[in-house]
Amino acid sequence: MVKLSGYILTVLSVVFASSAVACEGIELDRGDVFNAPLCIPETPARVVVLDPSFGLGVGLDVGLPVVGAPLEMMSDEALHKRAVEHDITSTGFVTEPSLETIVALQPDLIIGFVGSESVASGIYPMAARVAPTLLFTSTDWREFYRLLASLSGKEQEVADALDTLDQRIADIKARMPDTTVSVLRITSWDFQVYLDAPETYAPFEIMKQAGVRRSAYETTDDPSLALKRPDREELAQLDGDILLYIVGGTNASDQDGRHAEVLSDPLWKMLPAVRSGQVHRVSHGTWMQFSGIASAHRVLDDLEAYVVGAP
Repeated sequence: MVKLSGYILTVLSVVFASSAVACEGIELDRGDVFNAPLCIPETPARVVVLDPSFGLGVGLDVGLPVVGAPLEMMSDEALHKRAVEHDITSTGFVTEPSLETIVALQPDLIIGFVGSESVASGIYPMAARVAPTLLFTSTDWREFYRLLASLSGKEQEVADALDTLDQRIADIKARMPDTTVSVLRITSWDFQVYLDAPETYAPFEIMKQAGVRRSAYETTDDPSLALKRPDREELAQLDGDILLYIVGGTNASDQDGRHAEVLSDPLWKMLPAVRSGQVHRVSHGTWMQFSGIASAHRVLDDLEAYVVGAP
């Protein structure tokens, strides 16, 4: 539990007490914003983001004045470098942010891409005591781009960038070979398979849009199912002609030896893609800390290199 100093409690009480005044900025009244209608500054000057992926990446892309973000243990090195170049203060680790640091940054807007009402409900009460807090509860990362672009006047630039991305996706789809692709994440404690599903994480949505065919085990029509956690024996169902795997990131799975253990396991060596030499490790920073259009293009780079360009 976070223990707050008397100074911070005083600041929070003053800010919270002032929140009842009429909106003098922009009122957001939409279903994908938690606790709408929400009043936020028309031109925010000091923005703290709560996640080092969409919040940070999209915030920087659209030119918001981001002053704080959880930078500890980031696996997207390119995005971390951008944050450092923008003199963004680290608020700690994404699941354990420092409230004291956030308060000291004196934000006039807090932003988070949380993806669900339930997650938002656990974050909002304390964050909203510090500053107006925009928590995006949808998983539609493109719509999040459009929303943040509307706060900085970059709507046309974002629309053009998304159009360029869609053109590249269509080009790759036209060249996509008739092959199956499996994708596995190896962590220190389990295996994770993000599915080709109606509602899925952005990189795998892009795979689907680009015409990538996944194995039967990795495909579902169930809108409530986006992730499987197979046991070691179930790995045999990842029988794609090509296997992409992800290791590391915000955990120690690339340092504690588990992935080396998995790669030496006879069950791993029996997978069709492993036997044929069509197995490739891809970046955790790109695939699991996906942060927007730049990440989308890096996903497409991997698809071009390992699937479209496969021998």
